[in-house]
Amino acid sequence: MKKVIIAEKPSVAKNIADAYKIKTRRDGFYEGDDYLVTWAFGHLLQLYDAKDYDENMKGWRMEKFPFIPEDFKYKIKCDSSNREVVDKGAEKQINIIKSLIDRDDVDGVISATDFDREGQVISDELFIHYDIKKPIYRLLLNEWTEDEVKKGMANLKPNSDMKPLQDAGIGRQLADWTIGINLTSVATLRYGASEKKTINMGRVLLPTLKIIYDRDKEIENFKESSYFKLLINLKSKDNIEFESLYYENGSEKFEKKDYLDNLTKILKEKQAVVIDKEIEKKREYPQSLFNLSNLQGYITSKYKGWTSDKVLKVAQGLYEKKLITYPRTASSVLEESLVDKAQKVLETHKKGLPYEEEIKFIKSKRVFDNSKVESHSAITPTYVIPKGLSAEEQYVYNAIKNRFIMQFMPVAEFEETKITLKVNDEHLKGEFISKGKVEIIKGWRVVEKIETKDTILPLIEKGENLYIVDSKVNKVTKKPPKYHTEKTLLRVMETCGKSFKNDKDEEENDEKNTEEMMQAILSGFSIGTPATRAETIKKLKDIGYIKTKGKSLTTTELGRTIVEIFPARELLDLEYTGKLEKTLSDIEKGKFKKEDFLNLIYDFTRQSVEKIKNDNSMLHKFKIEKPEGAEEIGKCPVCGNSIIEGEKGFGCINWKNGCTYTIWKNDKFIESLGKMVTKEMVELLLKNGKVGFRNLRSKKGTLFSAYLRYEKDEKTGYYSWKFEFIN
Repeated sequence: MKKVIIAEKPSVAKNIADAYKIKTRRDGFYEGDDYLVTWAFGHLLQLYDAKDYDENMKGWRMEKFPFIPEDFKYKIKCDSSNREVVDKGAEKQINIIKSLIDRDDVDGVISATDFDREGQVISDELFIHYDIKKPIYRLLLNEWTEDEVKKGMANLKPNSDMKPLQDAGIGRQLADWTIGINLTSVATLRYGASEKKTINMGRVLLPTLKIIYDRDKEIENFKESSYFKLLINLKSKDNIEFESLYYENGSEKFEKKDYLDNLTKILKEKQAVVIDKEIEKKREYPQSLFNLSNLQGYITSKYKGWTSDKVLKVAQGLYEKKLITYPRTASSVLEESLVDKAQKVLETHKKGLPYEEEIKFIKSKRVFDNSKVESHSAITPTYVIPKGLSAEEQYVYNAIKNRFIMQFMPVAEFEETKITLKVNDEHLKGEFISKGKVEIIKGWRVVEKIETKDTILPLIEKGENLYIVDSKVNKVTKKPPKYHTEKTLLRVMETCGKSFKNDKDEEENDEKNTEEMMQAILSGFSIGTPATRAETIKKLKDIGYIKTKGKSLTTTELGRTIVEIFPARELLDLEYTGKLEKTLSDIEKGKFKKEDFLNLIYDFTRQSVEKIKNDNSMLHKFKIEKPEGAEEIGKCPVCGNSIIEGEKGFGCINWKNGCTYTIWKNDKFIESLGKMVTKEMVELLLKNGKVGFRNLRSKKGTLFSAYLRYEKDEKTGYYSWKFEFIN
C-alpha cells in the first residue's frame, strides 16, 4: 500500500521525491514504491463569494449588509485575471490530488505543507471540502534537506493533533472574509460610489495605515526647537588636540546662548585640570539571528529598490532550494534541540574563511533558548552549499549566513575612556567631559567588515593641566521624527508598537530591545503574522492608501481621508488589532475557542456596518449636478449639494450617496401648528438656518410666535423641528 504526500508547491514535492530517490514523474505527481508525491499551488480553494451564497448579492446595496453566512463554504479558486471563471490549473491539480487519494492502493494521506497557520489550512481545506475519510498524517519540517525530510517522515503526527492550528487558520480566514466583504462593500457604497472607487477595508490593512498616518501627523505637527552647547579644544603636553563638552547639573543643553557666550570670554587664556579619568572595558555582542521581519528590515534598509515583499519571495525561493530554514518565523533564537544540527552547519560554512580559526561553536542562551521560540526557530543556512545563485539571492543568503556565523565569533571588545576636566573660575560652575573609544578585539565585526568610528584621546593623567586652545558655542536644532520605512513599520507591526515608542531606528538599539520585543512576539500581540506583513504593505501601495519616496512611506490623500473619517475606530486601533491577533495565537495554543473568536468578529462587523451606514462625514465631498430643469431652492446643510422640490417634499439631490436631508410637504408637526410647508419657508430655512412664524397654534389653541429649526437627532438619525420662542 502507498501514501499520498501533499506538498505546498511543486519545488517542495521534488525535494521530498529526491529524498526518497523517486524518479518517476507523472502528470501532477511523482510515483514511487511507497509514496505518491503531489502538490498544491498554495491555496487551491477559496471561500465562496457573497453572490455564491445568494444571487441577490451580485449588486451591492446597503440594505443587503451585514452579510454573514451561516455556513462558510469553499470552491475551486477563481482565475486571477477573471473572477467569473475557475482557475483551470487549480481545477486540474485538485482533480489529480483527489484521484490519488481515492486510489485503491492508497491507505493514507500525509500533509507536507508549511508548518504554520496558512500551510495547515492549505491542505485541511481540501480534506474538509472533499470529506476525506482515509487516515491523515502531518509532516512537520523546518527545512527540506534530505536528512530532515527522512527524520520528519519517521516522526509523523496525526493531522487531528493540529486541530488548534487549523482552527486559528480557518478563524483568521473567516474573520478577514467577514470584515473585508462587509466593510469594504458598505464603505464603498458610502464613500466611493460617486467616483466608482473601491474603498478597501481590512483587519490588518487599516491599523497598518494608521501607523503611517500617525507618523506623518507627528512630522507635520513637529515644532522646531533649539538648544546650545559649549565646546572647547584642548592641547596635551604632546601637542595633541582633542575636544571637550561643557556640562552643568548633568546636562550639556542650554537654552540661552548669551550665557555660554560669556563663558567663552572667561575661558580665554585659561587652563583646565584633569580631575578624573575612567577607563572601562566593554563587550559588544552581534545582533540576534534573523526572524523574517528583521531580515526584511535589514535588506530593505541596506539595498536600494528592495521591498519587504521582495525579500520574502527571495527567502522563500532559498528555502525551497534547501539552502535556508523556514523563513516565515517570528523567532530570533533556535530551539535547544537544534544544537547538533547548528554545529554541523557551522562546520560546513566556516571552511576556507579567512577568520576560520576564530570561529568556535558554543551553546549559549543567546542562540539556543526554547522559551523564546515562537512556532519556528530563527532563519539559518542549512548544510547545503549554494551554487549558481542570482545577485538578489546572494544578498539575502549572505545576510542569513553571515548573521549565523557571527554568533560563534569572539565578542567584540573596546575600551571606553571618560576624562573630566575643571576650569578654576567661579563663573564656570560645571565641568568639561571628553569621551573616547578604542577597539581592542574586532571579533564578529570582521564577518561583514563593520568599521568603528573610534574617538582616540591622547595619553593624559589625572591632575594634569591642559591649555585651552579655543572655545565655541554650537546651536543644535532638534530634528522632526523620520518617516516610516519598511524596516521601522515592520517593527511596529511585529509588536504593536510595544517597546519602540522612542526608537530612532539606530542599529545599536536593536539588541537592548530584543527582550521586550520577544515578549510581545511570544504573546502573539502583533499586527498580522510574519507571512502576511509584507503583503499588507504591498496592498496599501497597490490600492493607493500609501506611497513611497525613496525608502520613506507616507499616506496619500485617500489614505488620510480614510483614517480621518472611518467611523469604526476600533479597526484603526493598534491595541484592538493586537488583541485580535493575540486571540488567534491563543486559539493556536488551545487557550481560546474558534467559535467564541468568530462571534466577537461577527458582532463587531454588525456594529461597524451600522456605524458606516449612519456616517455622513464624507457627503460634502460628493458634488452632484442638479437635474436638468430643476430649480435650486438652497444648499443642503449636510453635504452642500442642491435642495430641489419633488412631488412629496424638498430633498437633497445627493440621496444616492446616502444624504437623507428631506423636508416633507405633509409634515404633520407643521400642520398641527396650523401652517404648511411651502417653497418660500424652505428657502428661508436653508438660507438662515431657521424660519420665523407668527400666529402658531398650540394644542390648547393659544397663539404664539417662534423660530423653527430643522435638526437631526444623532441617536435616532431622524430630523425633527426645534422651537426658539419669539417674545
